[in-house]
Amino acid sequence: MKFLLDNNLPPKLVRESEALASPDHEVVHFRDRFAPETEDSAWMSELESDVVIVSGDLRIGKNPHEVQAWKESGHTIFFLKSGWAELPFEKQTRKLVKCLPEMATAAAQADPGASFEVSKTGKLIHTRP
Repeated sequence: MKFLLDNNLPPKLVRESEALASPDHEVVHFRDRFAPETEDSAWMSELESDVVIVSGDLRIGKNPHEVQAWKESGHTIFFLKSGWAELPFEKQTRKLVKCLPEMATAAAQADPGASFEVSKTGKLIHTRP
């Protein structure tokens, strides 16, 4: 499965995660595909439909304009809950890589436009159908 980490997550997280997740999963960073200033509604509509988004921006789920773009695109989004950013980088990487198989399974079974939150312990919580 292909995961895109959004612009709120550090690119180096992708580099480390990709190395550990390959060949089962592909992990790319937002900046590998889009300019940093690209609006959420624009890049979500341009992203291939089979890409799962991993976001550090919980506001996407609260902004009506962004929610509409996300729902229209049909992407599954996993929001990393507060606490992830405070973890040491190595722990963030290990936890993300450990979560990827469960995230892939959840995304494959979810309805288009579904969202999940990922606690800093790695627990997935389905938040929207």
